[in-house]
Amino acid sequence: MPDTPPYHHPGAGNPWRRPDDLYAGRPPWDIGRPQPAFLALAEAGAIQGRVLDVGCGTGEHVLMAAGLGLDATGVDLASRAIDAAEKKAGERGLTARFLLHDARRLAGLGEYFDTVLDCGLFHIFDDTGRSAFVSSLRSVVRQGGHYCMLCFSDRQPGEQGPRRVTRGEIETAFAEGWRIDSVEPATIDITTDPDGIRAWLVAVTRI
Repeated sequence: MPDTPPYHHPGAGNPWRRPDDLYAGRPPWDIGRPQPAFLALAEAGAIQGRVLDVGCGTGEHVLMAAGLGLDATGVDLASRAIDAAEKKAGERGLTARFLLHDARRLAGLGEYFDTVLDCGLFHIFDDTGRSAFVSSLRSVVRQGGHYCMLCFSDRQPGEQGPRRVTRGEIETAFAEGWRIDSVEPATIDITTDPDGIRAWLVAVTRI
């Protein structure tokens, strides 16, 4: 894996911490179950085919997809998270693949996916990093495939945590080569606040 700048997830606080540092304890977004918004997509049959979870953390959404009988892969830069995800898969008797890999360099996988899931990764990037990430996504999402994202919303009050994302920023990021199917208010559940975090649930299709 090439050396890359550090990044942070929701509630991580210091954006310059190394990914593994975030999993020295239990981070707030590691809730031990799928996010309700993604679980609802799965129950509606919207998660299909080969599935990739970018910034998969300890693997709940990968394992959710694997539990549906889907070919599921997760990538993350935190080796502690990958180790925890593999342990969960073994304990639950599920077959899934977890890779230590940079989501900004997905072309290096040399594979294509029908559904890409993202909970809490898109919003960590600055403008340059965001553009690189979207280009990376295009390299692995099949034409007609889908990218489903939960990200911090500008509806979330305060300044703690990562950059808030506006609807306009989402539309700009996916203006070329994608069709935005929906941008809906949602919630990201966390362990430190019963009300969770105000988010956008975004679905786009690669065209």
